[in-house]
Amino acid sequence: MSLSHQQKVYIPKEARTNQYITAEIKVTDELLNQYPDYHSCYQTLSRIIFNLAEQHDLRNVHVITNDKLPVVRYHTEAYCFQTAEQILFFYNPAYHEAQNLFTADNYRARKLRIVFLATGDEIRSNSANFHTRVQEFLNQLMPKLPIKDLKVKIRDHQHLSYDLFAKSKGNKETYGYKLRAIAPRYKARKCELPENVSSLTYVTVSLPLSRKLKQGLLPESATDFSPLYQHLEDNFLKAAANKQLTRLAMIANGLTPLVRNSKFEKLDSKAEVQMIGFDPNATEQQVIRRWDADNLVEAAHFTIVAGAKDCDDAGYGRFMNNVEAALKSFAAEIGLDPEREDLVIRFHQHISYLL
Repeated sequence: MSLSHQQKVYIPKEARTNQYITAEIKVTDELLNQYPDYHSCYQTLSRIIFNLAEQHDLRNVHVITNDKLPVVRYHTEAYCFQTAEQILFFYNPAYHEAQNLFTADNYRARKLRIVFLATGDEIRSNSANFHTRVQEFLNQLMPKLPIKDLKVKIRDHQHLSYDLFAKSKGNKETYGYKLRAIAPRYKARKCELPENVSSLTYVTVSLPLSRKLKQGLLPESATDFSPLYQHLEDNFLKAAANKQLTRLAMIANGLTPLVRNSKFEKLDSKAEVQMIGFDPNATEQQVIRRWDADNLVEAAHFTIVAGAKDCDDAGYGRFMNNVEAALKSFAAEIGLDPEREDLVIRFHQHISYLL
């Protein structure tokens, strides 16, 4: 295989792209003291934010003051669901627009979080422009706040998702992606980032635990589910090792995995979210396993994280080709049917920094 071919990954044309940016502002006593109560604070600030967003042509913007975690996914219809700890946004960037304030009565937020969902077409190629508009928005927002010198934590999330088995289902058309890191992509498009940027790239796959999978490995009326979980873990680790993929996680405890850079982030898992941290610069193997033999869950979640050597100027093509090969081997070992079952790969690129 030629070097240029290794540096590209051929992804189905039907692949979906998402981008969203969050801006987090710590809620301090000094900030709250400028208003009669929490409600007045959040309502006043959200009106300022929404009016300014209109001026910057940011069309899908949400303010969260109940400390719930935003989760963004593509969908042909727009939905927004709240759980105890999460707010799930489902939308199509091509035509969904919205403004919402998510708050709770008499609740003091730890942080005010602004969520900007990318809109329009060609999300990936326009990602730098979207980030620049958010930066300009924030530079104009901060002087309008009653407290000066507030710090803003920016997180830029980009997803590329597709079915690993698309070709087996007759979707033959592909597009060759030379997946580049966010920083050089943005620099080439005149979007300036500070020097101290934390970045992380990883792939996630959610595997529904089908009746076929369970019947093949568990006796009837089983109460010990370790044979199922151990089988999945062993085959996942084996397939990854064959492709020299060493930063791995299997989560099958009913929680939603949230991936962070362990060097920069404090990792506290909650009732709904399993925090998992990786250091992309570390050379030793990093494997995280979280499953309970007494608890049969609906899906197992697998994560493969790119290391620093996977993130050079040549892009992530070699990394993604190894990921695809490993996942196809894993799928074959556990008996998935490519023509009838989906295995959706979600390629994540994430950066964060203080503005």
